[in-house]
Amino acid sequence: MNAEAPGTPDTSGTPGHPVSPGRIVLLTASHRVAPGLLSWPAWQTLHAADRVLCADPDHPQLPYLREAGVRVEHAAPSADELVDACAGGRTVVVLTGGEGNQPLTDGLARLGGSGRVAMPDLELLPGSYDLPGARLLDLVQVMDRIRRVCPWTSQRTHQGLAKYAIEEAYELVEAIEDGDRDELREELGDVLLQVVFHARIAEEDPEEPFDVDDVAGGLVEKLIHRHPHVFGDETAETPEDVHAHWLRTKAIEKQRTSVTEGIPLGQPGLALAAKLGSRVRTAGLDVPLPTGDTIGYELLALAVAAEANGTDPEAALRAAARAYRDAIVAAEGRAG
Repeated sequence: MNAEAPGTPDTSGTPGHPVSPGRIVLLTASHRVAPGLLSWPAWQTLHAADRVLCADPDHPQLPYLREAGVRVEHAAPSADELVDACAGGRTVVVLTGGEGNQPLTDGLARLGGSGRVAMPDLELLPGSYDLPGARLLDLVQVMDRIRRVCPWTSQRTHQGLAKYAIEEAYELVEAIEDGDRDELREELGDVLLQVVFHARIAEEDPEEPFDVDDVAGGLVEKLIHRHPHVFGDETAETPEDVHAHWLRTKAIEKQRTSVTEGIPLGQPGLALAAKLGSRVRTAGLDVPLPTGDTIGYELLALAVAAEANGTDPEAALRAAARAYRDAIVAAEGRAG
């Protein structure tokens, strides 16, 4: 009987046919997917393995593996121990967390780089994958915990947060106009935070509660209903066709008696004027602009004319104001 040091390759097989060093499978599973929903290759590997190891006795997959007849050992092997466990051509599956097991993989890398052992085949097998949008689940969970634990967040109301929604929307617009991609990503997150925050607060309403799933579900239904050319039998060949579909379905949904309904009067003046002009033009109404001697009526006429020509007057004024700001800074530099 050979007494060999741990990690020494087993060469006791048939002469000329050394025993295979085996196979290590690091099986990961996303915590954003319901436990037990593993891929078919993952289930095949688990059932065929000689040993299945898991360091976490509370791993969410364990009840489902037991139910499926997979025997799991509670063990946290080192890299050397794991290599030894594979000796003789055995397959050992290590069930890790969603992010893997960095210390173990580092240990295996060092062991393989040493050249002193015949390393088993090493495979990283994702048992489940995140779907697009999966990180939104993390956001909802984090927001829920903050709402319950944070002294400041737990006291916020819809009314108290309203101003932040306006501020974040303006900062998003600024990032878009600046063309700053990093800033754009961050500002989109800040706007999304407002949505999730308000939805979390809404869960606590004693009379009319709703949550983020209700918000998302309503939005999905609206998008499907207003895009019959995508989800139904209607056709749309041009952006104008799509816009017409949208207006028709929206009019049916809202049952409004005036084209002005739904226009927020609290928005900036130029944007408000342009929106009113757009509604009038789209509805085919002949409504003369009111006249007066103040600059307000002149700005109204300019805003409506700009919208009719395809120009956003609010964005145009912001661009001009930014140019003015740059000129001011340049003048200050020269004076300095």
